[in-house]
Amino acid sequence: MAAQVIDWAQVNSGSRNLPGLAQMRGLIAQALAPIADSVETRDPEPVTTLSDAGVETPVPHGANLLARKRPQANRRLILTGHMDTVFPADHPFQQCRMESANRLSGPGTADMKGGLIVMIEALAALEAAGAIPGIGWDVVVNADEEVASLGSAALLRETAQRCQIGLTFEPALTPEGTLASARRGSGNFIAAIAGRTAHAGRNPQDGRNAVIAAADLALRLAALQGDIPGLSVNVARVTGGGANNVVPDAAALSWNMRPADAEAQQRAEQGIAEAIGAVERAHGVTVRLSGQFARPPKPFDAGHQALFGLVRAAGADLGLSIDWQPSGGVCDGNNIAAQNVLVVDTMGVRGGGIHTEGEYLLIDSLSERAALAAITILRIAQGHLDATLTTRSAMHG
Repeated sequence: MAAQVIDWAQVNSGSRNLPGLAQMRGLIAQALAPIADSVETRDPEPVTTLSDAGVETPVPHGANLLARKRPQANRRLILTGHMDTVFPADHPFQQCRMESANRLSGPGTADMKGGLIVMIEALAALEAAGAIPGIGWDVVVNADEEVASLGSAALLRETAQRCQIGLTFEPALTPEGTLASARRGSGNFIAAIAGRTAHAGRNPQDGRNAVIAAADLALRLAALQGDIPGLSVNVARVTGGGANNVVPDAAALSWNMRPADAEAQQRAEQGIAEAIGAVERAHGVTVRLSGQFARPPKPFDAGHQALFGLVRAAGADLGLSIDWQPSGGVCDGNNIAAQNVLVVDTMGVRGGGIHTEGEYLLIDSLSERAALAAITILRIAQGHLDATLTTRSAMHG
């Protein structure tokens, strides 16, 4: 398994490296083919964004994989992982190296090529043993998780809607193996501000300063963090302007918001609209908005607690101590949970330093987490969560 991680991690598959993603997609499909009934490529949905000038611009995304087993089975699991990393083709972090006998450094080793291998090994073991004949599974491996899964959102939603339980193989939150319980939601936004240019000395009163309007909008958005419980706001980028003697007529503002629950998200959406309206009135500018809350908040309700308890019990039988804690980070588990699916989204390897040149995988966690996933799936197939699913189905109609 470690050798395969190295092979896969040294294929650059940054989210915007389409040739690298295609190569990685082929390797993953080759690994899934012996155990799945079907493996197919799914093209991404069209995605656009706003340029700093306010022009809607296409954003290319890689294609995704869907593998299915026993598609006729009504009792289904969705298992997910992503092939993309945060490291582009020109990033200096491209190679793996052994830092110690149990510590492998490399791009995507933990996040999450190691997790993909754990997932496939667990499924392969169960299928070789003929242990789960009464349950079907769907595997989605997407190419854009690190950039909000916009091109794969429809595939994730469509697949999750026919499943009851999900396992996502993001790395554990800590090197000790901690799972993520509740997760905040996340939304990324861009506002393009169109003002009016003028000479800064002769007739500044005729101008409408887009940079000042962007700054005002940034402050209004940041203030929502104090007004809405459970909301965090990060204003990340402001661009615009030019020569000192010209009133700038264009600016752009980018920000991220993370709501703790559905109410905070709803209030944030309202707050954005109100802030934009106030800025347009105060400065005589036009604001064009792009973006959305692509990751809804993920709750940790009674159903999820039962699933996590099953994982903990499986871990105890392996001599593992499984714990969990809430996370401000987001992943495809958010999207899966939004389809009324119970999901544990940190079933991948133990390691650390993700999204940095210090990323590493603890090699002994490969077999450990594959065993944990296999036993968890086996017990789901044996009906250990059937009562929870029946109760949940009744509650949600």
